[in-house]
Amino acid sequence: MRVEWQFAFWAGAFVLLMLLLWLFSGVLLPFVLALVIGYLLDPVVGSLQKLGLGRGVATLVVLSLVLLVIVLVFVLVVPILGHQLVGFVQSLPDILSKLQSLLTEATAKVTKDYGGVLFEKLGLGQGNVPDIRANVSDLASEGAKWLGSFLNSLVSRGVALISLVSLIIVTPVLVLYMLLDWHKMTAALDALVPPRHRPTVHQLAHDIDRAIAGFLRGQSLVCLFLGTWYGLGLSLIGLNFGFLIGISAGLLSFIPYVGSLTALVLGTIVAIVQGWPSWHLPAFALAVVLTGQFLEGNVLAPKLVGDSIGVHPVWLIFALLAFGSLFGFVGLIVAVPLAAAAGVVLRFAAGVYRTSALYTDLPQAHTKLLQKAAATAEAEED
Repeated sequence: MRVEWQFAFWAGAFVLLMLLLWLFSGVLLPFVLALVIGYLLDPVVGSLQKLGLGRGVATLVVLSLVLLVIVLVFVLVVPILGHQLVGFVQSLPDILSKLQSLLTEATAKVTKDYGGVLFEKLGLGQGNVPDIRANVSDLASEGAKWLGSFLNSLVSRGVALISLVSLIIVTPVLVLYMLLDWHKMTAALDALVPPRHRPTVHQLAHDIDRAIAGFLRGQSLVCLFLGTWYGLGLSLIGLNFGFLIGISAGLLSFIPYVGSLTALVLGTIVAIVQGWPSWHLPAFALAVVLTGQFLEGNVLAPKLVGDSIGVHPVWLIFALLAFGSLFGFVGLIVAVPLAAAAGVVLRFAAGVYRTSALYTDLPQAHTKLLQKAAATAEAEED
């Protein structure tokens, strides 16, 4: 088959996949979630099989342990998060009001003590201090309105999108069947590949599996550590809503830099408002966050995630935003695997292109010109 036809076939297959995701995004969540969980748990089931357990017994053992962990999380962690979330939403207007007051006082003091001469030289005068205060007030009020509308839309759309019944009942059943028949499904897909292309497809599948597994499993462990570190650290220093901020930042650490910025901004704001005029609490909060970032960047990420998975942070953020906008919560789940797979395929396509006649075959006159230039350069060096 010609390269043009192959390209057209795979481009059409990709467009068809995106169309199906868009059409069935409302009912795909349990299936996609079960597929991801099955992919993550299949190596664990395989390890238990190597110890002598049957596939069915190993699957039941793994699922039982996972369900036990989920139940413990809901019993021990979720009530704390729910209590702190309610308190945070109720205290948010007071936090923003106090932050606005502190910013206004700080702005007035800086303007009076240090900025008066500069304002005079710029022709602004001292009369613009009330304008600065008004801008700070408007900014705080707009931020509060935006945050409230965001939380409201998140809750309302989340309830409409996620069916708790399907997630609680359907997803475990789907995971059970997928783990039991995982090798049968992969064998059926492998049988559809033409024999002449199987070595190439197997290599691509191995690279894609390495990229996805390296990022999903490694980054999940990083998120778990950071959520625990931030949550316990901010709680131990006495920060209000510290556990909620820490766990939220740990979950958001799946997106590069978003989790750390969340912990830094929210932790610092709450610490300043809570501890003012003392700077001890903000300093402790910064120490917790910066220490977590140091451990992530220098110990956890290199060891658990690595540098060879091929998922660049810019590419990952774009994939999350694009798929989340197109397909909602389902898009957020499939964004990382598809981004990793796309990166592997694009690198493979670039390698094929560099070895193809389209890239290597030059016109004869151009080739002679290059050879003549190379010979001239060698003669000049001699």
